[in-house]
Amino acid sequence: MKTISIVVPCYNEETVLPSTIGNLQSYLQNLVQQGKVTAESSVVFVDDGSRDDTWGLIEEASRSSPQIEGIKLSRNRGHQNALLAGLLTAGGDAVVSIDADLQDDPAVIEMMIDLFEQGKEIVYGVRSSRRNDTWFKRTAAGLFYRLAKWGSPDMVADHADFRLMSRRAIEELRRFPEVNLYLRGMVTLIGFPTATVTYERGEREGGDTKYPLKKMVSFAFDGISSFSAWPLRAITLIGLLTFAGCLVITAWAIYIRFFTERAIPGWASTVLPIYTIGAIQILCIGVVGEYLAKVYGEVKGRPRFIVEKVTRALESQSHPDPRA
Repeated sequence: MKTISIVVPCYNEETVLPSTIGNLQSYLQNLVQQGKVTAESSVVFVDDGSRDDTWGLIEEASRSSPQIEGIKLSRNRGHQNALLAGLLTAGGDAVVSIDADLQDDPAVIEMMIDLFEQGKEIVYGVRSSRRNDTWFKRTAAGLFYRLAKWGSPDMVADHADFRLMSRRAIEELRRFPEVNLYLRGMVTLIGFPTATVTYERGEREGGDTKYPLKKMVSFAFDGISSFSAWPLRAITLIGLLTFAGCLVITAWAIYIRFFTERAIPGWASTVLPIYTIGAIQILCIGVVGEYLAKVYGEVKGRPRFIVEKVTRALESQSHPDPRA
């Protein structure tokens, strides 16, 4: 039997947290009774600077059960940093990460553990379908994964952050110093034997999603720009296409000037190049600026997270250096 930790990042989840705590605790106890995991296994909730009573619920649950542990970050650092804090702090032979809304099916964890016992060190939870998503979300997700695979061919499509990682994989992840985190891509770079399990993603039981459209777009661009330089290379292609377009417009303007009587003096030679080149320059500067911003964030070397409190079960453990 192996000892596992289930890491759950939380941000303003007081609406769903009582149900989540009960469900995960009950599920973990069933795994213990079946002999799948040891009684020292635990569920670790990471409070990402919540403004509601999320931490209070975690503390209360940890006092009533030794299987519930908690980590409170000093301020909101974002889902990826909160998840990393849990992964690097939790103990056990393997760590499973899952979101607090439990849209990812906890029943799949048993399958992950079976594959882990068979020698797989990273097991990805992959959605079997997106039929519950809107047309826009399905189309956007498909486009994102196609673009992401250009920079990271090992990217697992339709996989969020529901996965199992062995202790050895966690220690290798600790060596990644990035400040701009995209764990879905970083984990694929570790290597080691991997496997996937499929599941049907459910509906959120309560509360609001923590990934509205604005955050999803930002997260998608972070994922692409953190693992691929193709947006920079695309600037060269845009420049070539713009040059070719200018040649076509020039040929058209010459034709209008010498073979028709429809020419407006000065219009084609002034307006079109200004607008075309100006738009391309702004686009290129914006793309370069995004990459420069990432370099700026990396060279400052600020901590990726700061732990403010932990529950009693974790107090005896050494806490990770957030830059380690």
